[in-house]
Amino acid sequence: MEQKILEFLNMIYPIDFTKVEPVTNEMYRCEADQGNFFARITNYKTYDEQLEEVTYTNFLYHQGFGVSPAILSLSGKLVERITLDRERLTVLYRKAPGVHLPRNQWNAGVLKGLGRQIGRLHRLSKEYENMGTIKHINDWYDNEEYDFLKYIPKEERSIREVAEAVLSTIKNLPKSPLTYGLLHGDLWLENVLVDRDSNLTMIDFQDCEKNYYVFDLAVPIYSAMEYSYVGNGNIVDYGRSITKAIIEGYQEENDISSEMLDKLPLFIKLKELFEYSLMHMYWDKEKLTEEQIRIMNHFRIRFEQNHSMMNF
Repeated sequence: MEQKILEFLNMIYPIDFTKVEPVTNEMYRCEADQGNFFARITNYKTYDEQLEEVTYTNFLYHQGFGVSPAILSLSGKLVERITLDRERLTVLYRKAPGVHLPRNQWNAGVLKGLGRQIGRLHRLSKEYENMGTIKHINDWYDNEEYDFLKYIPKEERSIREVAEAVLSTIKNLPKSPLTYGLLHGDLWLENVLVDRDSNLTMIDFQDCEKNYYVFDLAVPIYSAMEYSYVGNGNIVDYGRSITKAIIEGYQEENDISSEMLDKLPLFIKLKELFEYSLMHMYWDKEKLTEEQIRIMNHFRIRFEQNHSMMNF
């Protein structure tokens, strides 16, 4: 498969690729005489959705924002079709600078910088939306991954009640250009690279969507609490410090009302439900590992006992 992809990429792009190796089942690391690149090969989103996504991220790049640019093919396209076992869509990115930080380095200082970068992202998103209507990138609630009641089993009545209440509450929040618009949508810390000068690059905009801007603050807070705390202190204090840092950083670049900040726990609950629903969506119920069962039960306890990750 890698050899076939290598041949296709050399036919399609003005790059002299020498090696292709898989990183995930849809992302490939590509070595070339001109440097290193990543090819995304997937049908996760439609052609129109992917084209709108990479047009948006290239706009961000040309504004000097920290994203990886998509490379035009020889035929001048940002999204190309290739046929492997079936037709797939391909986007080629130049390798982004920076690395994934070790977990113990996701401290308040770094997360303040992330908050600052998110604030700038949302300012640029507003500018981009003002240039023309977004036609193919969905509102959050139109994406399959938010159809919680389709995937959370009917027997889990109390969790379904929580899901229904969260979805209903958020859908009924007032929208305005100040509070709602185009955002990254999946800013967990694996989608942020940091270079030696602490400059940040955001990657993987495949889940970009229209949502309340506060959701892009909720996701990294959830991600840091869930995956990056490594002890040596009190996790509640850690939660307070990173939340304060992200908000302060954001407010250096963009305005956010106290009313929307008060909704942070609600949007963290939305993210928790999103993750739990994905388990039901993608995991094989008949072949769950002990670790998968442990994780699902961890979530079930939180929902059924009405535990909040932001109870501080």
